[in-house]
Amino acid sequence: MIYLDHAATTPLDPRVLDAMLPFLREGFGNASSAHRFGQEARRAIDRARAEVAALIGAHADEIIFTSGGTEADNLAVFGLAAARQDGRRHLVTSAIEHHAVLHAMEHLAKSGYELALAAPGPGGRIDPAALRAALRPDTALCSVMLANNEIGTLQDVAAMAEAAHAVGALFHTDAVQAAGLLPVDAHALSVDALTLTAHKLYGPKGAGALYLRRGTRISPTQFGGGHERGRRAGTENVAAIVGFGAAARIALAEMGERAERIASQRDRLWTLLRDIPGAHRNGDGRKALPGHLNVRFDGVDGEAAVLNLDLRGIAASMGSACSSGSLEASHVLLALGLPEEEARGGVRLTLGRETTEGEVDAAALALREIVDRQRALSAARSG
Repeated sequence: MIYLDHAATTPLDPRVLDAMLPFLREGFGNASSAHRFGQEARRAIDRARAEVAALIGAHADEIIFTSGGTEADNLAVFGLAAARQDGRRHLVTSAIEHHAVLHAMEHLAKSGYELALAAPGPGGRIDPAALRAALRPDTALCSVMLANNEIGTLQDVAAMAEAAHAVGALFHTDAVQAAGLLPVDAHALSVDALTLTAHKLYGPKGAGALYLRRGTRISPTQFGGGHERGRRAGTENVAAIVGFGAAARIALAEMGERAERIASQRDRLWTLLRDIPGAHRNGDGRKALPGHLNVRFDGVDGEAAVLNLDLRGIAASMGSACSSGSLEASHVLLALGLPEEEARGGVRLTLGRETTEGEVDAAALALREIVDRQRALSAARSG
């Protein structure tokens, strides 16, 4: 099986599993308990918090552990908006955000907030000037992702955060796809909040984090005990958090080598695919994550291509894994200005650190054969 869906999730690093196992066995204590078992769990969480903070150049007390990226995004949007006491009721985000942000913003828009969407250019980049034009004196919160999960396009988050702060708005970025592949410095980006998750960087599912800049007020979105300094109630998933910390530590140490190797294989794949007549790359390939390649082929349905790849033992996707099962065209590709038929043709191929040259060549050959077959079938039906 060839796995080219690393943007959806990554395989668990064996070293991460080794770090987790003691807390799935004898180290099962509740980190809120005062006895020895609880103290051991608390120390493990504290170590992991420091490791996750180091990945993004943050302080340990700026990290709030969550159940994943979606919860962290929701906590940022709902929590930061609710904590504003100045009557601001205007929100700004981009049309290509992950649905964890976009749908949260749309939910607030149904309860009295106003929402403005900044449109991307054809390559998927948001012009900071376009975002600046969407801001108002009553803007409470702005959120733009650091790297897009479908096309991999990188955004100038630092410039956008500066623009938001100029009107007194808070700024959040979803860095789920970028962290662990590219250097991310929360303080240099000047963001007030930043989302991470473990399973995109060879860690376990079930652990995420929200970076919250010191001094930034946030209202909790779930209630119970005083976990995470009163900012997120719920007994901590100690083993997953420990795994998150280990994955962050490993990613920080291996980031440069990992990104270079992945980008080399991604470029090889595109070189092989772009010779197919009617092949197009979606998004700006010059400023993108090292492992993302989103392509489409004239006259070829993306869903059919992905299903046929799976039959050949190759895992790919049409876009966000969170939208799997949806028959709608990608909202990201539609926002780039593609007609709906072309947007339905998108195939997302995302490579990882173990992707080999042989796997790249096999995937390219399979896609070429699938494209030729689909076109032949379409010609036979129309003839």
